[in-house]
Amino acid sequence: MNALKAFTDYLILEKNYSALTVKAYTSDLAGFSEFLRDEYNSEEVCNTNYSEIRSWIVYLVEQHISNRSINRKISSLNSYFKFLLKVGAIESNPLSKHRALKTNKKVQVPFSKMEIDKVLDEFVFDESFEGIRDKLIIELFYSTGIRRIELVNLRLNNINLQSKTLKVIGKRNKERILPLLDCTLETINRYLECRNNMEDKMDKEHLFLTRKGVKINETLVYRIINNYFSKASSKVKKSPHILRHSFATHLLNQGADLNAVKELLGHSSLAATQVYTHNSISELKKVHVKAHPRSKK
Repeated sequence: MNALKAFTDYLILEKNYSALTVKAYTSDLAGFSEFLRDEYNSEEVCNTNYSEIRSWIVYLVEQHISNRSINRKISSLNSYFKFLLKVGAIESNPLSKHRALKTNKKVQVPFSKMEIDKVLDEFVFDESFEGIRDKLIIELFYSTGIRRIELVNLRLNNINLQSKTLKVIGKRNKERILPLLDCTLETINRYLECRNNMEDKMDKEHLFLTRKGVKINETLVYRIINNYFSKASSKVKKSPHILRHSFATHLLNQGADLNAVKELLGHSSLAATQVYTHNSISELKKVHVKAHPRSKK
């Protein structure tokens, strides 16, 4: 069997990676293979050495590819070598001693509660299928903290109106149950009524559809969030992830337990959740200074 085909099967069947993740891995490997062909007249990734990989890194830097993106490409390559090592196709990993390029940590600025209230409480959504759908999308992001791909893949049977919960299939097919707020349930019922009245529903299973009756896509979801929040916020980045970030930050600011937020977000480790704590720390400082008896001394 072709080594690359065996690797992609391994990512899908054993690692339970999503189709988008597998596509990113194969794209990175194809890029390196193309570089080997152009520079070394070879496409044998299995037989490459660190010197050739380092030349590829230099080439990517010269193409003004960010260090973050380069690190991701090298990570894909490293995963491939680890797989080849595991199946006995190579004797050593040429990236075993490689150090990732330094990157500047991006500070994600969440929406303020005022900005979110402005969109959800002050902005008038159209009483159309799309208007109600858009409001529900925003409410779900902010009230549950789900990821964009998780929202896109939601099915009708993921909603339990009786228990007021939402079943979400996260990374590596991990399932988690999220509580739904009463205000969100009201919007869900309004949306379901509109959805049921659609004449042309090509997709019968997924929750969120386009006006043409097909499953919504990630690009449209991004545009919806960016469009509404452009009217309420001057922040540079206005995306579904910033809403997820706002969900976590606001919960922590209100004293929510870090482990509880970790479970809601579907993180596998606390380290992933702790990136959201920098804003809650600033809030705690304000409370501390305001309330502590010796703060004025």
